[in-house]
Amino acid sequence: MAEEEPVARPRPILAVDVDGVISLFGFKGPLDEIGGRFHLIDGMAHCISDLAGPQLLRLADVYDLVWATGWEERANDHLPLLLGLAGELPCLHFDGRARFGTAHWKLEALDEYSGDRPLAWVDDSLDDSCYQWAAARSVPTLLVPTASEIGITETHTEALLAWADRGYTPA
Repeated sequence: MAEEEPVARPRPILAVDVDGVISLFGFKGPLDEIGGRFHLIDGMAHCISDLAGPQLLRLADVYDLVWATGWEERANDHLPLLLGLAGELPCLHFDGRARFGTAHWKLEALDEYSGDRPLAWVDDSLDDSCYQWAAARSVPTLLVPTASEIGITETHTEALLAWADRGYTPA
């Protein structure tokens, strides 16, 4: 009797917000304690996390990354170079629905883009509607909240890698 070949799991998508994940804000301490550097992007100063680039590079080995930010295409204007990414990332479009302080306006675009693929989403503005949406999806979905003054960390990256390694099951 021939052995069955293992079924390949689909490569998961990682939706990446920018503000509060990569571009830090709301911090109170001195700049040297923040873990980021200021860069002028479209005439506005952004404190870009020193950790974000290395973390995203690690995650890109396992995930298909996509920008899930109100920056839309502008994320590719500066961030791949600043973060050391191999190139531009696909980006979601929100048709003017962006609202600061919440993330529920991203759900329709996330749902359309991810379809029936496993999805992890890292964002600093996840609200109850985001968690309800994730729980209702028929495919594995992981939401990873960040603190806007800290952004993505090694702990977040380890959790995302472990989730993918376990076959998209909760810890």
